[in-house]
Amino acid sequence: MRLGLQFSNFTWPEGQRQLGTTFARISEHAERAGLYSLWTMDHLWQTNFAGGPEREVLEGWSALAFAAGRTNRIKLGVLVTGVTYRYPAMLIKTATTLDVLSQGRSYFGIGAAWLEEEHHAYGIPFPPVKERFEQLEETLQIAHQMWSGNEKPYEGKYYQLQRPLNSPQAIQQPHPPILIAGGGERKTLRLVAQYGDACNLFATSKEELQSKLAALRDHCETLGRPYEQIEKTATIRQFALTPDGRNGTFSPAAAIDYFAELAELGFDHAIFNTVHMYSPETLDLLAEKVVPVVDKIPVAGR
Repeated sequence: MRLGLQFSNFTWPEGQRQLGTTFARISEHAERAGLYSLWTMDHLWQTNFAGGPEREVLEGWSALAFAAGRTNRIKLGVLVTGVTYRYPAMLIKTATTLDVLSQGRSYFGIGAAWLEEEHHAYGIPFPPVKERFEQLEETLQIAHQMWSGNEKPYEGKYYQLQRPLNSPQAIQQPHPPILIAGGGERKTLRLVAQYGDACNLFATSKEELQSKLAALRDHCETLGRPYEQIEKTATIRQFALTPDGRNGTFSPAAAIDYFAELAELGFDHAIFNTVHMYSPETLDLLAEKVVPVVDKIPVAGR
């Protein structure tokens, strides 16, 4: 099983002037710790669960480009890009640039967006949910077309492209893995089955996760897509790790057991964020006690 670290909190003890230095240090340390992936959020304001809009947050894609220059192996992704924030062709160009500059280490994470207040604050249109999902599907179609090298005009309901040229092309072929986030059983998981290489679900109860995966399997069967082709990822919020599991945190043994439970459900990849990510002790503990064991946990169905 694979483990990934998501940056959700950028308010660190070293302060704003050292934010770039701290971000680089954590990224480099995460790679040395043996983590498989590194993720940012796609927010222009900090979310309420991480302290509210006045707190620091970095733009996700440019932050990953910075991280790419400080690392060599770790995979990089935005968890996840809101479809409303950028025109599709510009987004694919951005994602391709990261893949090229990182020598093929990027994921293309995307979803329908949700933080309405942020949109209004920055003057970004926030359509109703039905339209956002239609825009998401068109963006996924454009992504597949641009990464295939097909330059014919694209005529959609929301987007019209005269010549969707993409040069240079992505290093990863046929394209960077497309990760579609969300647990909607009727729309989102159907999009995963039709266009995606990976899904992303919040790590909730075992029963709810089983229901989501069953819905994904049903969509795959309907569309003739092998369910096993899709990488299953789960996001864990506010994961706290201490040597002894004090004050409701995970001990290394408890963390390993938890990740093993996700693997037993069929999840390939667990992505967590933690308020203590700036602490070298947290990443050292992961490197010494958790990652080497979790790397060997088999995933059900693989």
